[in-house]
Amino acid sequence: MSQSLSKLYVHAIFHVKYNDYLIKPENDEELYAYIGSVIKLSKSIPIIINGIENHVHVLCIMSKNICLADLMEDIKRNSSRWIKTKGIHYQNFAWQGGYAGFSVSPSKVEAVKKYIANQKNHHHQQPFKEEYIQFLKEHSVAFNDQFLWT
Repeated sequence: MSQSLSKLYVHAIFHVKYNDYLIKPENDEELYAYIGSVIKLSKSIPIIINGIENHVHVLCIMSKNICLADLMEDIKRNSSRWIKTKGIHYQNFAWQGGYAGFSVSPSKVEAVKKYIANQKNHHHQQPFKEEYIQFLKEHSVAFNDQFLWT
């Protein structure tokens, strides 16, 4: 086969470090657009980006030429630098050290898009920590509670 072909849907979740310097509502849409531009520079395709003040969800089609760890490092490093230009509130802004990443079946893409689009309403009913642990358990991801929130 002379071509390398792929279509990998990925749902990634990452959190503000220690819940410090939360994302203000007036900055969230611009932040999500910026994250989308970072994804595009990585030759990946952003589908939807949304979240609330303490975390972000990303659904994208990953390039066959990048691994998830590199994509997430690019997103977090660049968006952290960018948001620090948005005022004194973000002077010490940082993302948590880790992230969660899940493959998404093409048959589930629409459901995941709706879920991500509905983050603000969803989190009136379920706190982020519960949601995150639920995702990890549903996907049979082994984790250590001690390191989830650093």
